[in-house]
Amino acid sequence: MDLWNKRTLISLAFPAGLLLLAAVLLLETGLVPLSSSVIDFYYYAVFLSGVLLAWRFHSSRVLFALITLLLAHRALEFFAAGSVSASGPGHIAFEAIAFLLPVNFVILAAVRERGLVLPSIAFNFCLLFVEAVFVAIICRPGQTTGPGFLHSTFLGQDLFGWTIIPPPALLVFISAFAILLTRFLLYRKPVESGLFWSLAATFLALQAGGLGRSSRAYMATGGLILVSSIIENSYHLAYHDELTGLPARRAFNEALLGLEEPYAMAVVDIDHFKRFNDRFGHETGDEVLRMVASRLALVTGGGQAFRVGGEEFSILFPGKSLTETLPHLESLRTEIEASTFRPRGGIERRVTPRGPDRRNVRRKSIRPRPTPPQNDRLSVTVSIGAAAPTIRTQLVEEVIKSADEALYRAKESGRNRVEVATAGVRPSRFKGSLA
Repeated sequence: MDLWNKRTLISLAFPAGLLLLAAVLLLETGLVPLSSSVIDFYYYAVFLSGVLLAWRFHSSRVLFALITLLLAHRALEFFAAGSVSASGPGHIAFEAIAFLLPVNFVILAAVRERGLVLPSIAFNFCLLFVEAVFVAIICRPGQTTGPGFLHSTFLGQDLFGWTIIPPPALLVFISAFAILLTRFLLYRKPVESGLFWSLAATFLALQAGGLGRSSRAYMATGGLILVSSIIENSYHLAYHDELTGLPARRAFNEALLGLEEPYAMAVVDIDHFKRFNDRFGHETGDEVLRMVASRLALVTGGGQAFRVGGEEFSILFPGKSLTETLPHLESLRTEIEASTFRPRGGIERRVTPRGPDRRNVRRKSIRPRPTPPQNDRLSVTVSIGAAAPTIRTQLVEEVIKSADEALYRAKESGRNRVEVATAGVRPSRFKGSLA
């Protein structure tokens, strides 16, 4: 898997990384003077709107991340009473919050999003309650130092002289950043990116002392990043296929609106997918779709792959001629043909139809699906039809129809090949390496 391709870097940096960068530039350069009243409005507006949006979109992870940030900052302001001295309840609260915040973010990243259901809400509230009691106990009046694990010094004090964050909390922050970044690279979801950058904003808030205008603005920016992740996640669900992660038909239709000549497109269909699906079950069929989609996502030549339905995919090549795209399509076909995978196997459990009538259908007994031997690996092939605008086919709809006709000829000619539309173009067939 290519973890650091261009699209991954863009999705990691935008918009969360840009929001944090903008906050740093505004606060550290002083280009735009920000009064305390403006920052206070920003602070409360972000957290209020964020909580409402997270509740409306049933995002329990973002909701409790926002609540965690807000409670942590308010607790620090309460115990510090205006300043974080070298000792006393304010300093202890600073150490505890710096240690616990990254831990909470890792926990929120690790749990599965289940919406605002009672078990999820109860777990998060219990966690916050236990932490609140712990902080209240160690920060009670008269305390001068907190537990040793919050401020232990190791590896030499010189290594930590650049930051006011205690060494234990700093190591927890570094570990949390590594975990959150790894989760984003694995799942590439907006919420994972939001948690990463929100924690970075929290780090800057604590590095700024935890109190004052800058710290409050950084905390609010951390909340704003989480709010943006909700919006990004909604966009992702609307425009991307949940199973494969590829842009879905809605994204494909919108991409067609902006197409200008020259361009080329290809229609890709998995050969014998229905037979494969019926024989080994839907779970293995889903594995096939994910495997093929992962190869299509890395198509070369400037192509963008979409899942438009079932086992059918489309690839757009803006700014490319049909001749320029053919080597890339053939390379894609051979790469899929050479790819193998070992199915998980198992039992196909869904034997009643989906929909409102499923309760009226008598439930059949669960029937095992035949599975290949565990030592065997399966492979699939694809047929591809390619087309581009010509004198006869200038409209996008006509180009799509030409690509579909080319795909039909590819299947009629034996499958596992690239077929080119014949309207205005000399017919060509490709099977094997291009000469």
